[in-house]
Amino acid sequence: MREIKYLAIDHILLAMPKGGEKKACDFFHGVLGFEVIEKPAELAKRGGVWFRFGHFELHLGVEEPFSPAKKAHPAFRVEELEVVKEHLSHLGIDYKEDEELPDAKRIFLEDPFGNRLEILERIYT
Repeated sequence: MREIKYLAIDHILLAMPKGGEKKACDFFHGVLGFEVIEKPAELAKRGGVWFRFGHFELHLGVEEPFSPAKKAHPAFRVEELEVVKEHLSHLGIDYKEDEELPDAKRIFLEDPFGNRLEILERIYT
């Protein structure tokens, strides 16, 4: 068998309830600054919304019945976590700091649907 060569993660999919597109855009675009990208026409019929950040994509798809991911989560790496924390605090968005990962500063928060998100800055010594 030939070796499988993985190149990168193409996208992350999170679930959201039906009709949550505006809330998703308000949060992921308005708060986190992700770019909204157009879904292919055939997939757009299913609802949901897609975003791009850097070379990656985040897709939010409609799931009924909806149940937020409370343990499983994407982790977004940033350059300066303090900038993110100041931004979230300014907007009144709650987050929880965590110091259990030795080579990172990180926070956890929830999207508007209750999905768990991690934002971290790696600390290399």
